[in-house]
Amino acid sequence: MATINLGAIKFNWKGAYNSSTTYAVDDVVSSGGNSYVCIQAHSNQAVGNATAYWNIMSSAGTNGTNGTDVGTTLTTQGDILYRDGSGLQRLPKGTAGQVLQMNSGATAPEYATAQGGRTVQKKYLKFSDQCNYSSSAWGDHQHPLGDGTIQITPKATGNIITVDFSFVHTGGDTWQCSIYRYMVSTDNGSNWSYVSSSDDGGAGGHEIYAESYTLTNTSHNQLWHVAQNTNVHMFKIQAYGRDGGGGDKINYNTQAGGTERSRVIITEIDATGSDFTYGDL
Repeated sequence: MATINLGAIKFNWKGAYNSSTTYAVDDVVSSGGNSYVCIQAHSNQAVGNATAYWNIMSSAGTNGTNGTDVGTTLTTQGDILYRDGSGLQRLPKGTAGQVLQMNSGATAPEYATAQGGRTVQKKYLKFSDQCNYSSSAWGDHQHPLGDGTIQITPKATGNIITVDFSFVHTGGDTWQCSIYRYMVSTDNGSNWSYVSSSDDGGAGGHEIYAESYTLTNTSHNQLWHVAQNTNVHMFKIQAYGRDGGGGDKINYNTQAGGTERSRVIITEIDATGSDFTYGDL
């Protein structure tokens, strides 16, 4: 039976290239971070002579270095791998709530505080308590407008808190008019200060003077407040029956009869970032 010489039936690793070594077809060597396979038996033929004696099998790239060890580049859970102008780089993980975006030069990713949506939190409260204020001096409304039930815990100092009041009311039994002022406490009600006030301490109100006290209508008022800290912020309404007369009855409907329902919406708005500004007119 005839004998057939199959030659090398697999690649033969020869290690680093040596100019004094005789190489056979399918011998494989390394040089400069690249790998080469012999395509013609020879000795003393440099790996740069790729057309006649060598073919390149793998390349470390134009910089002539081995590939980056990703395991040593990414050192912390949550890291991201990206490429800059020179090679693979590590982007450390961001903080809670941050988003991934491109930098100002559009050359690399970065983490940043999310821009756009400004609402941090919102609370919706409703109540049907019938609050009757009839004094001719400043005083707290009854529950829940006057005892600090309206409250929110800000996420950050400096954020803006808005409180929207919409309540149904009927005039008091005498003068049928009232003004309000809004108060805030950040020490669990031990001390209160004005959120907003005019010269006489009022901050909006309703006027139904000279009308029948049975007239029922709806008032809407809103206050803005800059969070002083991240303690619980408690809000309350004080009322004043002007000109020595009566005040108002909230959630009474003396026209249709029965009890009405009023609403309070509290919103915290993120005031950080250069694209958010506020100040005096």
